[in-house]
Amino acid sequence: MAQEGREIQYESDRFSRDDQKYPGALILTKVNNQVHFTHEGIEVWCDQAIHYDEENFFKAFGNVRMKQGDTVTMTSRYAEYNGNTQFAFASGNVNMRNPQTSLTSDTLFFDRVKQQAYYRSGGTVRDTASVLKSQVGRYFLEDQKYSFSSDVVLTNPEYVINSAQLDFFSETGNVFFYGPTTITSETSTIYCERGFYDTRGDTGYFVKNSRIDYENRILQGDSLYFNRNTNFASGTNNIKVTDTINNSIIRGHYAEVYREQDSVFITKKAVAISLQEQDSVYIHSDTLMVTGKPENRIIRGFYDVRLYKSDMSGKSDSIHVQQSTGLTQMLGNPVIWSGNNQLTGDTIHLLNDIKTEKLDSLIVWDNAFMIQKDSVEGFNQLKGKELYGLFRDNELYQVDILKNTETMYYMRNEAKDLIGINKTLSSSIKILFEEQVVTDIYYFKQIDGNLFPEEELPPNAREFKGFNWRGEEQLHSVDDLFAGEPPLELPLIQGIPLPEEEGEFFEEREEDDPLLNEKSRLRPTDLRNREQDSISPQQQELLPEENLPEAPEIIQEQ
Repeated sequence: MAQEGREIQYESDRFSRDDQKYPGALILTKVNNQVHFTHEGIEVWCDQAIHYDEENFFKAFGNVRMKQGDTVTMTSRYAEYNGNTQFAFASGNVNMRNPQTSLTSDTLFFDRVKQQAYYRSGGTVRDTASVLKSQVGRYFLEDQKYSFSSDVVLTNPEYVINSAQLDFFSETGNVFFYGPTTITSETSTIYCERGFYDTRGDTGYFVKNSRIDYENRILQGDSLYFNRNTNFASGTNNIKVTDTINNSIIRGHYAEVYREQDSVFITKKAVAISLQEQDSVYIHSDTLMVTGKPENRIIRGFYDVRLYKSDMSGKSDSIHVQQSTGLTQMLGNPVIWSGNNQLTGDTIHLLNDIKTEKLDSLIVWDNAFMIQKDSVEGFNQLKGKELYGLFRDNELYQVDILKNTETMYYMRNEAKDLIGINKTLSSSIKILFEEQVVTDIYYFKQIDGNLFPEEELPPNAREFKGFNWRGEEQLHSVDDLFAGEPPLELPLIQGIPLPEEEGEFFEEREEDDPLLNEKSRLRPTDLRNREQDSISPQQQELLPEENLPEAPEIIQEQ
């Protein structure tokens, strides 16, 4: 169909011929008005042209302007156009414009049949919000889409995008990434290998090895959403939030990060890990929140809190950790296990030495109850109003119980034979431990105690009021943080599909159906698809301005 296209129409102030230099051509020259061509919905203006009427082909020189309908205008120093194939080539300060963007390049190929433009010697696209630069680019006029490859750089006043390959839609300002990509700004750096970004609305969606680096946090996950306007980000599936200042990590399967508030919300198998040289601490709950500046981070956990470190574990309804002071508050039915010792009460406080990162002490407020499983049978029990514990090298070595204390202790000889069961009342008690085993008990003030033979103390009298042994709940490993929980069904991530295969810009043609006119300054080899066009800009064969074709000498008026 292209071969049967209508003839090119033209207007010119002056006509001349030079059969020696341009055999069979008509030289058209501007005097007052530019030379004007029309063909199949395209118009071209220039200062001078060489027109091969029989071949339906022309070369245009000087202030060239090409217009297609009301949407596309291209200017350049030189252009040529084949009316039979509707193929154009422009060089020298090429600028192609549509209502939303402008494309500048040193050289540009334009296939009107495909409605595609192409460059491979470096180009720049300017949008209302951004500037894009790449070594290789292709513009699909019908879809208003640019496809860029080979070291693509998009510059916005707020950020810079570097990508191996991306598609840009000029009507919407939407960008799709295919390959390693970074978005760098003063407040964050985003990396992904497949993603989407709205350059006008400043929101993005990233999949495949995605991460967002803030000043003091790193967010990673299978799928990340980002809103620059509200400084908000969220992630879904296999989330990891790293606190680079306080050396801690939070994991889960859904997270929200509010940069300005310096806060993180995470749920679905949420676990906070405080990385310590001696012994890392794990906190798991249904929901975790981390708030505050780096120097005063606060961790809050809600619903079924579980705490684990190699020599201690615990549970509670909620937890509050202030990293600056090292204070951990366990609230709502709390329990702590240290070795074979179980401690419960209304509230439990743990205090870490922030310099050594070791556990320093603990306090049980109200209804303090300590239970130790006897080496043979039964339970040693100590209770009172308050309990204070001291740690050395993360091991409990002293416990003080105050106010209305009661003890029940199984007394045994070296052969582990039971001597009797000691029940004592006093104002306060001090218990000393070695390797988490009770070695000494001291009673103070108003002491009233008896040693009962086993047969004189029936089983129903061997437990104090409020006794609740929870040893079967004790955590013995990191895996126990999630023991008894149903498996989590992760949502299916909506990925970003690869673009449709568009084929090569220069499609192979039959020998008797050439794309170029034989008078073209281009050779058929110039229209071959070259492997280096999609590699690196250092390998590109640039077309310098001095290689532009010379315009014929304009004949002066006689």
